[in-house]
Order: sequence, then structure tokens, then C-alpha cells
Amino acid sequence: MEVMKDAGIRTGRELARRLGWQESKVSRIVNAVTPPSEDDVRAWCAACDVPGEVPGLIAALQIAEGAYVEWRRLERAGLRAAQEKVLPVYERTARFRAYSPSLISGLLQTREYCAAVLRAVQVRRRLSDDVEEAVQVRMERQRILSDPTKTFSFILEEQVLNSRVADNDVMAAQLQHLLTILATHPNVSLRVIPSGSRRQRWAAEGFWIYGTEQVTVELIGAYLTVTQPSEIVLYEQAFSELGALTVTGTGVRSLIAAAAHALG
Repeated sequence: MEVMKDAGIRTGRELARRLGWQESKVSRIVNAVTPPSEDDVRAWCAACDVPGEVPGLIAALQIAEGAYVEWRRLERAGLRAAQEKVLPVYERTARFRAYSPSLISGLLQTREYCAAVLRAVQVRRRLSDDVEEAVQVRMERQRILSDPTKTFSFILEEQVLNSRVADNDVMAAQLQHLLTILATHPNVSLRVIPSGSRRQRWAAEGFWIYGTEQVTVELIGAYLTVTQPSEIVLYEQAFSELGALTVTGTGVRSLIAAAAHALG
């Protein structure tokens, strides 16, 4: 859009005429409804007489395409491949911070809870059935919890403890598993935001902060990777503000006990 304005082109109609495109195509690109292809970028820059802008704009386009990946694209090779794709960042990260408003984070899941979650994903998105293989990858990834050089800080909304993603036996075992991890892993902290908390920082989409390197965000339709330092700072600030709403220690154990009691 700025390239167009700098070239003195005031309307999408004028640019469409220069490019020989439908005006609707220009409108979709300008309004970020449809991303441009690399050929579109080259044609756009040629029409605006700024060929020198092509390399930078294509690089930015490639970064954007890598940052926002639709689930259907990420999971087209199956859930196992999607789980394996994130292994490198787990291996190289020393400080993990995670906020979850809906599910227990993957590193804290029991095998049965994980299977119920991934089965629901597989059915909802009509994926090939490699759930057992995907579960195994996630279970193997949990070995990093035992690495004393790594630290893990998890924040959950209280509703996560009470969300019945599987039958009562699976949920009871999952709640007990949280207590076991807290008792046996000094490098893991778990904090919970009570549902009745008065708050100015509202529940947000679930996100992971990997050191200071990147943030990943799970949206309804896509998997978002954030690497811009200024944006990572915003997630760090959100994590800190959410953390200020939490209970810890005996408070967390009490909420877990209450959730377990509610299972009957």
C-alpha cells in the first residue's frame, strides 16, 4: 500500500489498470484478504516503478507465510508430523513459559489425556488417523522436563482443571499427574488463575514463549509464530500480568483437589 502511495497512485482502480488486473484483486491484497504471490509483488513494484523494493518485500512475504500457518497446511502430513515439527525449538530452549485458557499444556499431559485431545483434533479436522503415533511423539518430548538446565512456568485458567475432555478416570489421573510433577520436578512451576478473580487482564489465546527467541500462538484456524522482538515483549508482558492473577503452592493444590472432588 505504501509503495502504491509513494508512486503517486491514489486508487486501487488506477493500479489495477496499470497491472491489467481486476480491481477486486487489488482490493483483496490491499485489505489483507488474500496474500500476494511473489509474481504479484514483482508486478506491483514494476507498476509503481520501484524494482529495488522487490527483494525486501518478497523476504517480508516469506516471513509472513512462515509465521501464519493454517492448521490444514501444518497437519496435512498427519498429527505425528505436526508434533515432530516443533521438536527443534523444544530442544534448544532453556526457559519455557506457557499460558493455557482451555487445555492442560502438552508437556504436562498424561498419555490418556493427550490421546483424548488429539483424537478430538483428528476427528474435527478430518485428518488421517495417526493419533497413537502423535501421542507417542508428545510423550517422548516430555523427557525435557527432567533436564535440570531447563525451567518451565505454566499458567492455567481454573476452567482448564474442570474441563472434561475425557472420562472421569482419565481426568482424575491427569489431575493427580499435575500434583506428581510439582512434587518431583523442582524446575517446573504451575500457577492457576481462579475463575472468580477480579481482573483487568482478560483471558487470551493460548501461547508459548520460548526463551526470548519466539512465541507460538494457537488460533482457531492457524498456528502463529512470532519472532519480532517488539511483539515477543508484548507476550512477556501479558504473561507477567496473567501471573499476577494466579495462586501458587497450596492454592494450586486446593484447586486441583476441588476439581478432582467434582469428578465424584
